[in-house]
Amino acid sequence: MTERYRNFHLQPLAGEWREGSGKDARAVMNPYTGETLVSIRSATSADLDAAYKKAAEAQVDWAEAPLAERAELLHKVVSIFDQRKEEIIDWLIHESGSTRLKATIEWDSARAITQEAASMPARVHGATMASNILGKDNLVFRRPLGVVGVISPWNFPLHLSQRSVAPALALGNAVVIKPASDTPVTGGLLLAHIFAEAGLPAGLLSVVVGPGSEIGDDFVAHPISALISFTGSTPVGKNIGKLAAGGSYLKKVALELGGNSPFVVLEDADVEQAVKAAIFGKFLHQGQICMAINRIIVDQRVYERFVEGFVAHAGRLKVGDPSAMDTAIGPIINKSQLEGLQQKIAKAKEQGAKVLLEGDIHGQMVPPHVFGDVSPDMDISREEIFGPLIGIQKARNEEHALELANNTEFGLSSAVFCGDLYRGQQFARKVRAGMTHVNDMPVNDEAHMPFGGEKNSGLGRFNGDWAIDEFTSVQWVSVQREPRHYPF
Repeated sequence: MTERYRNFHLQPLAGEWREGSGKDARAVMNPYTGETLVSIRSATSADLDAAYKKAAEAQVDWAEAPLAERAELLHKVVSIFDQRKEEIIDWLIHESGSTRLKATIEWDSARAITQEAASMPARVHGATMASNILGKDNLVFRRPLGVVGVISPWNFPLHLSQRSVAPALALGNAVVIKPASDTPVTGGLLLAHIFAEAGLPAGLLSVVVGPGSEIGDDFVAHPISALISFTGSTPVGKNIGKLAAGGSYLKKVALELGGNSPFVVLEDADVEQAVKAAIFGKFLHQGQICMAINRIIVDQRVYERFVEGFVAHAGRLKVGDPSAMDTAIGPIINKSQLEGLQQKIAKAKEQGAKVLLEGDIHGQMVPPHVFGDVSPDMDISREEIFGPLIGIQKARNEEHALELANNTEFGLSSAVFCGDLYRGQQFARKVRAGMTHVNDMPVNDEAHMPFGGEKNSGLGRFNGDWAIDEFTSVQWVSVQREPRHYPF
């Protein structure tokens, strides 16, 4: 693995790089080889408090910095992303079990949101508005929130941290990150090194590494944070919402939560192309993606043809060393996730799903498992899978396919394949999801487009102008230019 940044056992806490104050140290493991990459001493609530207080202090001057200064810093970060590309990709492969292809996609996505964020300081617009009161000017200003807390997941750790960190800093906020325990380097520490190299003033970005069971609630409830940006499971997201509303004052939340993405194939679809899209949208990063295809719904008239092509293609995917360029499926992130997938496989069989493809599990390597004759009441249809397993449902017609697609408490991403593009667009608009893609798979993310879900898939939107809305607040200032007449 290439080495440029070192000392990942140290955390940037309140303006200095040091070890956490906790008694315990956690080993960060390579999920493919089992080797220890680094051992990091946990941060404590006292470390967290110091980080938030220093962030609030540093943010005052940062908010007043010229727009060009903040933009230039983000451009420097983009340049460092380019210089350190191979090192970043190597860390994603070794720490998160990303295949080389997925790691490259993640590097590109994180770079893209950084580049997008560099333009945000100049895109913050206020307004002047007329008044019903004589002699009054109405002014609307946008300003930074203050300090943003970011809790990032292990599956796309670099990108899903950076999509909040980069816009928040660009818009004049300070940031404190709590990365996932499985990926503290790519989820926070690596970014902190990159921003420090770019010249970010000390204290504006802290990383607190520690288990959520010990510092998670304090991280969310701390009175200094004005917004908590969280990507993760729906149950944890709901708890964060409660904590954010239960403190001394209400704080904003931006939540990207669980998904149950439907992939619909209508009878006039290009079945061969639909198979290719479904394979990539299901098995990229072993299916450990919130937007990954969770249910395939196929019109009965093309069901057999689709299933035959999908199973054949899935059976050819290479499972193995994630650093190899031709590997499609790498390791599951940890033993807990692996056990959960094994239980899902057993449950699908128990509930009567037909095994179309399976293979032996070795270590944390799970080959594709495909099930047919799946009904909407089976667990494999109702629950988020987060692994290389998939169930295929049969739809009677377009109306039934839409009913099946919307038969979920989630609403993150989705997709529909059909020959008539207008028909596809109309179908897409009826899907209750924050994102729907016609003749493509649901794993899509562009730095300038709104990313987020409906129902139990979250609140708020990331990227582009929507990120500006999330990471700033609006203030109405009125100026009475001449004495106003009051009735008493």
